Amino acid sequence: MDYFGKKAAFYTLGCKLNFSETSSIARRFEDVGFERIDFSEKADVVVINSCSVTAEGDKKTRNIIRQAIRRNPDSMIIVTGCYAQLQPEVIQKIQGVDLIVGSNEKLNITEYLGSLLKKEQTEVHIHQPKQIKTYFHAYSFGDRTRSFLKVQDGCDYYCTYCTIPFARGGSRNDSIANTVAEAREIVAKGTLEIILTGVNIGDFGKSTGEKFIDLLKGLDQIEELQRIRISSVEPNLLTDEIIEFVAQSKRIMPHFHLPLQSGSNDVLALMKRKYKREVFESRVAKIRKEVPHAFIGVDVIAGTNGETEEFFREGYRFIADLDVTQLHAFPYSERPGTKALEIKPVIPVEERKHRTQRLIALSDRKTEYFYQQNLGTIHQVLFEEQRDKKTLTGFTDNYVKVEIGYCEGLENHIVVVRLETILPNGNVGGKLVEA
Repeated sequence: MDYFGKKAAFYTLGCKLNFSETSSIARRFEDVGFERIDFSEKADVVVINSCSVTAEGDKKTRNIIRQAIRRNPDSMIIVTGCYAQLQPEVIQKIQGVDLIVGSNEKLNITEYLGSLLKKEQTEVHIHQPKQIKTYFHAYSFGDRTRSFLKVQDGCDYYCTYCTIPFARGGSRNDSIANTVAEAREIVAKGTLEIILTGVNIGDFGKSTGEKFIDLLKGLDQIEELQRIRISSVEPNLLTDEIIEFVAQSKRIMPHFHLPLQSGSNDVLALMKRKYKREVFESRVAKIRKEVPHAFIGVDVIAGTNGETEEFFREGYRFIADLDVTQLHAFPYSERPGTKALEIKPVIPVEERKHRTQRLIALSDRKTEYFYQQNLGTIHQVLFEEQRDKKTLTGFTDNYVKVEIGYCEGLENHIVVVRLETILPNGNVGGKLVEA
């Protein structure tokens, strides 16, 4: 069936992987005739790609669903993503939702559209976690200056606080050859920077017998590609070989993101993480040795069940002493069906928020210090597309956010800039050296 003349709107919550998948879903809609429009406009179909990493993600998803129904009461409303996979029965109770589509079916949503008429009862298309085995290619294009390229999906780790293995199934990926071909397709459209994304990208190769380092080597050979960024890699999977390859690569940016989650070995054990903090510390030291100017981002959860005040203080001191750039700190959120619910003591919500704020303050100090260390240096900056036409912002190779006065024609271009001052908004003010 074709849908020429019909309009579809999309809303994405959550991670970069979701953004890559929404963009690919939208292209499927365009292939069968839909015009993609903004979420704020009236649409014939509205697709919401949900997140369920935290309770806040669940709440935001429900709010967006209700907002879409109010704006488009006669439109087909479709919910997919992790929240749809994990809690379809909750979404079914929201009157006005027509389709709930699980992780194994999400890129085939157009097959369920039919006549686009509102349904008397919500249709649910969900497979159980052990049945989620399909690997769908996905990349974002046109949504942002950069492109998020999906290289891996699912996870086999089953950390006690996390529902991702239940939402996305086991670790799987396509071949290096096919993934590199996708990257070439993105570059041919004019994209200068690709961000590799997935659930556990360091685990790449589980379903093809290949290795993540070999994927990096394959992508590094795409001469037309200017920049590659690696998203989050588990510290136990970030090998010396990977770090050393990044150090000598001209395309892979000096930018690492490592999920620590806690600086206490006791809490890491409660979480069933695959490493101790000493392994994490060694990875940071190796990065600083091989790539001294690298940006190092770190994920930390505050107030997880079992994290006593003593464990938090111990972890805080460990993180404070680490030579890292920025913390992505967030409070622990109970997830239904996880083993963490059995762990005591339970930390009060207000205390979780307090600990998170302490970590955010520490992060701000570390980021400012890193920015100060980069003042006076010259970097290549990829500038983002801007709406206000007053300033331009973009990122250096090592992920310093730079701001200059608006200059026509610099969006989606890589420009040489001298980093001069830290601005009140936290960005670094720059001066063009070469346009």
